[in-house]
Amino acid sequence: MDIASIVIAILTLTAGIGVFLVACQMMSNNLESVGSRRLKQLFAKTGRNKWVGVGIGLAGTAAIQSSGAVTVMVIGFVNVGIMSLTQAATIIYGSNIGTTVTAQLVALGMFGRNSISTTIIFAAFAGIGAFISMFAKYDKWKQIGGVLTGFGMLFVGLSMMASAMEDFAALPEVRQMLATVRNAVLLVVVGAILTAIIQSSSVMTSIAITMVVSGLVSLDQGIYLTMGSNIGSCVVAMIAGMTSGVNAKRTALLHLIFNVMGVVIFLLLALVLRLVTAGSWGFGSIFEHWFPRAPQLQLAMFHTFFNVCTMLVAMPLTNVLVKTACRLIPDREQYTEGPRLKFLDPSMLSTPVVAVRQLKAEMENMAEIAMSNFSRSIRIVTTLDYTEIEVFREAEKELNFLNKELLRYSVLLSENKLSSFDQRYLSSAIRTASDLERVGDYAENIVEYADSLKEQESAFSKEAVDEILKMEQLVNALYHEVMTAYHKIDSNALQRAEAIEEQIDNFTEEMEQHHILRLTAGTCSPSVGAEYLSLAQNSERVADHFVNVAHSILQLKNANE
Repeated sequence: MDIASIVIAILTLTAGIGVFLVACQMMSNNLESVGSRRLKQLFAKTGRNKWVGVGIGLAGTAAIQSSGAVTVMVIGFVNVGIMSLTQAATIIYGSNIGTTVTAQLVALGMFGRNSISTTIIFAAFAGIGAFISMFAKYDKWKQIGGVLTGFGMLFVGLSMMASAMEDFAALPEVRQMLATVRNAVLLVVVGAILTAIIQSSSVMTSIAITMVVSGLVSLDQGIYLTMGSNIGSCVVAMIAGMTSGVNAKRTALLHLIFNVMGVVIFLLLALVLRLVTAGSWGFGSIFEHWFPRAPQLQLAMFHTFFNVCTMLVAMPLTNVLVKTACRLIPDREQYTEGPRLKFLDPSMLSTPVVAVRQLKAEMENMAEIAMSNFSRSIRIVTTLDYTEIEVFREAEKELNFLNKELLRYSVLLSENKLSSFDQRYLSSAIRTASDLERVGDYAENIVEYADSLKEQESAFSKEAVDEILKMEQLVNALYHEVMTAYHKIDSNALQRAEAIEEQIDNFTEEMEQHHILRLTAGTCSPSVGAEYLSLAQNSERVADHFVNVAHSILQLKNANE
């Protein structure tokens, strides 16, 4: 083989890896979009049962074809307190098993190479998916087309890598050089480094499979490279964890400990097996015996076997592993924590579809804070009891913080490829956050009215207080209907909210009329009356802003139908 052929083989390999990586990303993004709601529901089912966590990790990774994405999601959930370290550990175990699905697909695609290979059949899905994406009118069908295109491109990239490996296998110099690399630890290190560079264990495993099939390396060498890829796959999680809180770092460390533990156990088993059989048997020999004349299946099945066995060993040791991670990364010294996002984390930006769902949870949390502060302001102004004033002020700071942070997060999310519905939701979320922040401002106004009453050494009459409390009850009832409409995208709840809003409008007019009667009767002073009228108008505006929140989500539903 001349130099030109070697250069062509290198370029073909590079192109194949590039196509494979793009295909993985395309499949992951579109599968994430298609199944985002179900995926979030799946993660919400994490409980104390460790096997449930394993199943969720396995199903989630198999569904979106990215253990890295699932692990980063888990780190984000742990960082915001939605998930415990123990739950995260079990999901990571399952995620490692789920990532072996890609290797099994690759192995399946390498059968029938002497006739019409499955690679060619599966690669044709790239064209089918492209046609669907081009001509589909609805986002869901475009996403399905994207999944099929990515699936087909996996095998286009695989075919290019296999072709390059066959060219390298024809070079005696390359075969002799690789034949000398027999040290298991060295091969594991090489596999880990290459995976860390590529940032995809699926690609590294697929390269190892093509190398074994072409005869470039032995099955044992491919096995050690694959084991190393499991360690290298932790790089994405480590990067995500380093930018997050203590528990997020612990989660990333758990991922690393789990994979290193599995590699160490299998290296020791391989050593024992060699000593017992005088070097005649290894993992390669065992899998060649179990799956004869199918080298691609031999390595893919070992990959699955390795991850399943590591999970079975780690399951009873989960609490020990969690305690080890906690000791290695201890709690920080206590400090005063300011406002923070409850459901969102910077690492979630790598899984934008899930981040959009978490953004909605933040909006609902912000709405609860706004309503609670409005009720607090009513208690202060009607009783002139300032016991809750510090809590009120902290909540107001949190509302201002959330308004700015959710705006920033929405802008960052909008830079990703999302469905048209999610893009429209991000636009509406900015207005929603502003509406909720305005509720907080009106609550501040009401507390200022309390300050004014206190300075005048005055108070509202009993009749006025009763009316104010009735107004608060109406706003509270409206709030609950609004949040039902927002959470469930329920048009019936919006209609009920609008009916309550009409009651509030009518009651505001009644409050003004009653105020005039009290002024005439002399039971209310003009100065106190001014505060009363402003309070009634502010409460009505609070209701208006809450109804805006419900309208924003229902408008999205109508636009999507």
